[in-house]
Amino acid sequence: MTRIRIGTRGSPLALAQATAVRAAIAIAERLDPEEIELVVLKTTGDIERDRSFAESGGKGIFTKEIDEALLSGRVDLAVHSAKDVQTILPQGLAISATPPRADPRDAFLSVRANSLESLPRGAKLGTASVRRQALALRIRPDLDISLLRGNVQTRMDKMKAGACDATILAFAGLQRLGLTGHATQVLDPMKYPPAVAQGIIAIETRHGDRAMHAILAKIDHAESHAALLAERAFLLVLDGSCRAPIAGHAKIERGRLQFTGLVITQDGRSFAGVSHEGDPRDAEKIGREAGEYLLPRAPAGALSG
Repeated sequence: MTRIRIGTRGSPLALAQATAVRAAIAIAERLDPEEIELVVLKTTGDIERDRSFAESGGKGIFTKEIDEALLSGRVDLAVHSAKDVQTILPQGLAISATPPRADPRDAFLSVRANSLESLPRGAKLGTASVRRQALALRIRPDLDISLLRGNVQTRMDKMKAGACDATILAFAGLQRLGLTGHATQVLDPMKYPPAVAQGIIAIETRHGDRAMHAILAKIDHAESHAALLAERAFLLVLDGSCRAPIAGHAKIERGRLQFTGLVITQDGRSFAGVSHEGDPRDAEKIGREAGEYLLPRAPAGALSG
């Protein structure tokens, strides 16, 4: 008998994340995992694969249809990669829990070079992320950027088939799929800061669903949730979408939440950064203040997409 229905995309990474959430809930609630159903839904992002994320509509292309299923009651909760979730959630929905964050860094993959810096001059870097494009061009302005879409394995296969000389993927995705051995280099977050919420799984529920909130409270990781609140608050101030190259990362060390953020032009030539810290209980305030500091200092055109 199905007791809980989890909405998820059908990509291998999405299913790995949803399966991990199912296992955590089953342990917390002493349920047989078979009592928790994975409901696979196709999203706009799964259908439109010939355009960049920005051209396809930015944030929300991997969550819209799943959120609609949640609002209509077809599923009881939704599992998303947190960096895909819109900065303003659909009315009636909330992020109720986040499991422990995976490694937030980016990974460089190539069959031609051991590092981003050692790629041949004019090499082709495949990506659909304006942030990854901008940060790569900041380090290597000679690179030729080409569009590379698809799930993790598809992008790796395209690269190996010659579509590009290298690509950059979230290291967390490689971890969850057991593919870390394919990473040529894990990028230094000081030189190559991650996307907001990278490595975090966001579990959404309907407002007012007290039963589901109580269940998810048992698997919520407070530090990861605080980091997510800070990073999303930062992004909201900057009106961030997939059209603007924005990076942001929060972590808790010695009881303090430390946040760093960056805005950069798509050509990688101009950027502005910010660092801010405070009590983790003030996570949203910390992120918001970092965004408010950076907003008037962002390079011209960086936030316009």
